[in-house]
Amino acid sequence: MTDRQQLIVNNVDTVKQLILDAERWIWAHPQTGYTEWQAHDYLAEKYEALGYTLVKAGNIPGFYTDVETGKPGPKVAIFGELDALDIANHPESVNGMTHCCGHNAQSAALLGIAAALKQPHALDGLCGSIRLVVVPAEEMIQLAFREELRQKGIIKYNGGKTEFMYRGLLDGVDMAMMVHGMTKGSSVNEDGDTDLDFQALLGMNGCIAKNIRYKGKSAHAGGAPHMGVNAEYAAMLGLQACNDLRETFQEKDTIRFHPILMGANCAVNIIPDEMKIESYVRGKSLEAIKRENIKVNRALTGAALSMGAGVELSDRPGYAPEYHDPTFMKLAEDCCVALCGRKKVVFDYNGWSTGSSDFGDVTCVMPGVQINAGGAVGTLHGIDFQITDPNRMCVNAAKVQLFLVDALLSNNAVTAKEIIANYKPQYPSIKAYLDAIDALTLDKDAVRYDEKGNAIVDFQN
Repeated sequence: MTDRQQLIVNNVDTVKQLILDAERWIWAHPQTGYTEWQAHDYLAEKYEALGYTLVKAGNIPGFYTDVETGKPGPKVAIFGELDALDIANHPESVNGMTHCCGHNAQSAALLGIAAALKQPHALDGLCGSIRLVVVPAEEMIQLAFREELRQKGIIKYNGGKTEFMYRGLLDGVDMAMMVHGMTKGSSVNEDGDTDLDFQALLGMNGCIAKNIRYKGKSAHAGGAPHMGVNAEYAAMLGLQACNDLRETFQEKDTIRFHPILMGANCAVNIIPDEMKIESYVRGKSLEAIKRENIKVNRALTGAALSMGAGVELSDRPGYAPEYHDPTFMKLAEDCCVALCGRKKVVFDYNGWSTGSSDFGDVTCVMPGVQINAGGAVGTLHGIDFQITDPNRMCVNAAKVQLFLVDALLSNNAVTAKEIIANYKPQYPSIKAYLDAIDALTLDKDAVRYDEKGNAIVDFQN
């Protein structure tokens, strides 16, 4: 560890209790995407008490603040996510919600970074600026609720980072980083140790978000079922058709389709006239996602046609595939090793996750890296998830991100400038990216019948 890194460690340790208190407070006050006002208010008060001026998102939770070094150079963004999951069976669930993906730890670590940057000599030798971004709605959940927000004009995009991009809150940012939590057993080193401090992969899947609504006709379920059209059966048939497509998905595309039935809104003695489904189509590239999504929509439509039902298909841009720049990754790996040692760090430059994150939208337009930090047990998104060592997941996460910022922006930011110059983003600008994903939007009444019962089918743009 260098003298400079030791200074960073000391600065973070000075504000350690602030970090640990924030982790527990946010854990105890979980809220899901675009409703995280409690955490927003708590953190805004803490940042302002530290002397920061905040640029708030406005009618949604979240804000950013810029830390200026006083010298020109690149702008590096660091993210901390606000949202929890709706998972009512977790033993510490609050109003049906729990932070069982560890976003509370991210927000606590980011607050610690903000506090550490106020310590003496924290910005010595650096140029450029650091944008600390407190962002909502990473989890792609509650799709019907988010569609309501979209229809009301409150949001345009389901993901918080994508929405921040749209609102101009990432304008001027040149590169980005964040640390996400992981559980014991998520990765393993060459000695078989599964309790690692840091891990990273090359990237992860993107996705399209789907709302599907089957439309039938209600009737008495016992006395006159022949008078009805069972929307639940049509939905079940549609999902079976999609399951039968799975062998056509190529392994190189890492396609995932995981629907959930939202339930019939009628009594048990009524033929259900409506069944809603939420799902994603995930994949390794936007091209593969679009191709396989057409097949899925065709299967869903065919099932409706076979039952004489209707089906409304509503597709929205989800998240882009996330790609970590290998040079940026290597710098991050070196920082993790400097803090925790070689054996506690595993970076896989070919590894790929089939999960998704809106950090992928960011990496479409700038170099970025997302690191995973240990300190939790159980299952991510599971009812057994617990943060058992916040020193590792929060305090160490703050330290390693400050190591990385220091490596990027010291020496006239020569390292940051090299990474930025050599990175080949998928899209030349945020506007170009948003224009491209807008083309994924689809709203189709996919089966329509004439007075003779003949059908017109239309399931794609």
